[in-house]
Amino acid sequence: MKSLKTGLIVAGTAGLMLVVVYSKGMQATNAANPNASVIKTVAQINQDAPTKIAATPGHSNSSKGGQVVESGPYHLELVVEKEADKTHLDFYLQRGDNHQTIPNAKITGQVQMPDRTQKALTFTYDQKDQHYTALVPGKVVGQYQMKITADISGQKVDGRFTFTR
Repeated sequence: MKSLKTGLIVAGTAGLMLVVVYSKGMQATNAANPNASVIKTVAQINQDAPTKIAATPGHSNSSKGGQVVESGPYHLELVVEKEADKTHLDFYLQRGDNHQTIPNAKITGQVQMPDRTQKALTFTYDQKDQHYTALVPGKVVGQYQMKITADISGQKVDGRFTFTR
C-alpha cells in the first residue's frame, strides 16, 4: 500500500512538472516590450498557427489557403478576400488526387448575410488563374454563410462555407 501511495505521489509530481514546463513553453514575448512576457491560451496559439488541412483518403494536401470541402472525388475550396465595399470570392473546383482544375462547371452560390437576407451569386471562370470568382457586394459586419453548388456535366456537388467580415 505504501508503494502505491509513493507511486501516485511520483506520478502526480511528474504531471505537475510537465504542466509547469509546458506553460513556460507557451510564453511569447511582447513586441512592444521584449522584457515582458505574455502567456497565450491554446485558442490564441491555434489562431496564430497557419491553417493546415489534413488530406483525406483519395485526396492530396493541396490548398490555396482557404476553406476546403472534399466531396467524393472533388476538392472544393473557397478563398475570401475582404475589400473596402465588397468581398471577393475565389472558388477552386478540382478533381482527383492531383487536383486537376474543372473549367467547364456552372457554379452558383447562395449567401446568407449577417442580417439574415439572402443573396444569389453566379461565379465566372477565370481562365488565367484557373478558378471561379464572384463578388459579394456590401460591407455588413458579421458572419456570412454560403452554400456553393457546382454543376459538373449534370452532376451536382455542394459545399458549405462560412466567413466573417
